[in-house]
Amino acid sequence: MLVDGKEFHVKDDGEGMAPFRALLDVGLARTTTGARIFGALKGAADGGIDIPHNMRRFPGSIRPEEGKKWEYDAKAHRKYIFGGHVADYMRTLNESDPEAFKRQFSRFIAAGITADKVEKLYAATHAAIRRNPNVARAATERGYFLTKAAGAKKSEEHHKSSNRKKMTASQRFDRIYHKLKAADKQPVPQILQ
Repeated sequence: MLVDGKEFHVKDDGEGMAPFRALLDVGLARTTTGARIFGALKGAADGGIDIPHNMRRFPGSIRPEEGKKWEYDAKAHRKYIFGGHVADYMRTLNESDPEAFKRQFSRFIAAGITADKVEKLYAATHAAIRRNPNVARAATERGYFLTKAAGAKKSEEHHKSSNRKKMTASQRFDRIYHKLKAADKQPVPQILQ
C-alpha cells in the first residue's frame, strides 16, 4: 500500500465481508488541527478500518478564507506521516543549540540517524509493521511502561495471597488484639466476643 497522505475511505464493495466499522472517541483529547489523535485516525483508516471522518483536522488542512472551501494538502500530511517535522526540528535545533540537540537526540546520534535518514527510518518501520504486525516479544522484554517482567511476578504473588481463607469478624478482632498486645500498645477490650 502506498502511503501518500491522500484522502482514503474504505468502501463496502457488496461482495464478501463488509469492512470493520469504528467510531472515533477522542475522550478528553484536544481536537486541534494536526493533533496526534488524528494521526492515529489516518493510520487506522489507511489500514482498512471504516471510520467516518473528513480531512479538516489532518495536518495540511488549510482554513479557508470567507466563503471558500477547506483545502487539504496531501504532501504536507505525508511529510508528517514520514517524520518530516521531526527532521526539520532536528536541523533547527542542531543549528541553534548543538548542546540541546545532543541531549534531545542522543539515541538518534548513537544509532547514526541524521535528519536526512528520518524519512527512510519511518518508511522502513511502516514496511516492517506490514510484513509482520504481530511480532512476539521475548519473555524478558518489557513493554513501554516497563511492567511486563515485573508485573508477571506480582500477579502470581497476588493470586497466592488472595486465595487464603476468609476470616470471620472475631478472628480479625483477635488478630488485631494480639498484634497490639505484642507491640506493647493498649489493646481495645474485646467487646465483640
